[in-house]
Amino acid sequence: MNEVTMARPSEALPDAADKKAEKQAYENNKLHKRLCRLVGQAIGDFNMIEDGDKVMVCLSGGKDSYALLDILMTLRERAPIHFDIVAVNLDQKQPNFPADVLPAYLDKLGIPYHIENQDTYSIVKRLIPEGKTTCSLCSRLRRGILYRVADELGCTKIALGHHRDDILETFFLNMFFGAKIKGMPAKLVSDDGKHVVIRPLAYVKEADTERYAEVKEFPIIPCDLCGSQENLQRKQIKAMLRDWEKKYPGRVENIFSSLSTVVPSHLMDREMFGFTDLKADGVANPAGDIAFDEEPCSTPATGTIPLQPL
Repeated sequence: MNEVTMARPSEALPDAADKKAEKQAYENNKLHKRLCRLVGQAIGDFNMIEDGDKVMVCLSGGKDSYALLDILMTLRERAPIHFDIVAVNLDQKQPNFPADVLPAYLDKLGIPYHIENQDTYSIVKRLIPEGKTTCSLCSRLRRGILYRVADELGCTKIALGHHRDDILETFFLNMFFGAKIKGMPAKLVSDDGKHVVIRPLAYVKEADTERYAEVKEFPIIPCDLCGSQENLQRKQIKAMLRDWEKKYPGRVENIFSSLSTVVPSHLMDREMFGFTDLKADGVANPAGDIAFDEEPCSTPATGTIPLQPL
């Protein structure tokens, strides 16, 4: 008679819930590593943070700035250089703004922070007609205040939470509505020439910051100004890019790569390239008269991608 051997409780196979939790933990860890790698790469590529820097991380209460602060804190522990971090939030006195959320979160982290109280909300609502886009004025007011705060706190770098999708959206907004090829640089000197502004999330996809915010359970604070405007052109550009990403995988990645692979001689800006003085000099240039060859394009980042209709 065959004996039936009963497994002991400690030898029981893990159930579906345990396997799912283990897989989820693995994916979350991969996401964290990817974010650290991409942010570290951007910092290195553009020399964003140097030894002795005091970095002011602008914390809005949105998913991107939370992710930026979290990843910079991780990288600070691993970096071969020393730099300090101070989180700064501008309380613009928007209605129903939960003023206690960020201080409680930052106290828990044990990181230095400063809350700047300025009623820019009333200024924007007074000057911008109802239904019109508030972003331009709001951002100008916010930028000036943050520059002043950076001076007062002795910060050498101002870190913003703009990611790869923000950069691409700005590129298309400038092209479609401003008639210029202009994006959102990963590093720049401020208008007054006194501050260096950095965007460490420049290589990070918005989908990753969305997922990371869920994993970390950041206490997200919605914006009652820009977040409530449903007809912004930026939202239309965002929808266009997400549609492309779904229908034509690799297209958006190629567009982003093109921002760092510029060929001035094949554009039409007379200030960037000396077209008026251009003469044949007898030196061969195999790619000199090739704008596009109608063959599938390829990039080191994404491989070969067939052309698709716009």
